[in-house]
Amino acid sequence: MDSLRELFITRAYPILEKIMFYQSIKKMALMAALAMPFYAQSSYAQINVFACEPEWAALASSLGGDAVNVTSATTALQNPHHIQARPSLIAKMRRADLLVCTGADLEVGWLPLLLRKSANANVQPGQEGHFMAADHVSLLGKPAVLDRSLGDIHAAGNPHFHLDPSRIAQVAAALTDTLTKVDSANQAHYLSKLESFNEQWQQSMKQWKELGEPLRGKRVVVNHNNWIYLESWLGLIPAATLEPKPGIPATSAHLNRVLEKLQEQPADMLLHASYQSNKPATWLSNKTSLPIVELALSPSEGESLTVWFNKIISQLLSIN
Repeated sequence: MDSLRELFITRAYPILEKIMFYQSIKKMALMAALAMPFYAQSSYAQINVFACEPEWAALASSLGGDAVNVTSATTALQNPHHIQARPSLIAKMRRADLLVCTGADLEVGWLPLLLRKSANANVQPGQEGHFMAADHVSLLGKPAVLDRSLGDIHAAGNPHFHLDPSRIAQVAAALTDTLTKVDSANQAHYLSKLESFNEQWQQSMKQWKELGEPLRGKRVVVNHNNWIYLESWLGLIPAATLEPKPGIPATSAHLNRVLEKLQEQPADMLLHASYQSNKPATWLSNKTSLPIVELALSPSEGESLTVWFNKIISQLLSIN
């Protein structure tokens, strides 16, 4: 009897132990398979968002979170007026559920071609997936006269309104409304994200206003007239523009006229976007000793709007 018990312990029991182990593994696998539909339903089925500029990509990411897959057609180092409708962009546009752009003719040179080539019915004008931020804010700088001889002017007004945080907040509310229509299954998610965004954004705007107080009344020379919303928000005073006309490169004659003007009414700084040539600003800085502030017109890839605005304020304050 003892020999039989010993034989069971030494030979049969390990075999039974292995059988029980494998059965438990099978049971766990079956339970996991049965649970998969539940987990699949609780995760977000991402929608594809095609943003024309990095600021709208950043905003869509903040408002969409895990429910959106966002791509930007441009970077902070590109002039958003002049972009090539590359095949890669056409392919991304073709897969988009939602298009988020500035509007106000900022993308008029390339967006219509992308829309036509993509043949994506979801994002065509008039559809729920076609979102133009300019439709939801008031614009500054509307020209009194429409004349191409006056340079690269925008009939609807200056399209660089993303440099005003209060207008960003207005766009955020409108974009959330569009997201809930395009992806109604995640409506509660988008509304919750908007609430969180607004709370943080209002706090940041209060801090920026306090930090930017020393900038009020500072006179600025700009390379291109794309800073009027920043000037209005921070109380900066435009002193001169290095371009003789919007979109027309600076000429020696015009730069000399600007120099004469500044000798009579000095400025405090020179502003130009990081994608622009710094040669005109450098020439004038050498003549006047004005500090040059090179600002990114848009957030960098993966950079939040809050971080981007923090950098802008910090750079402007650094000249004091």
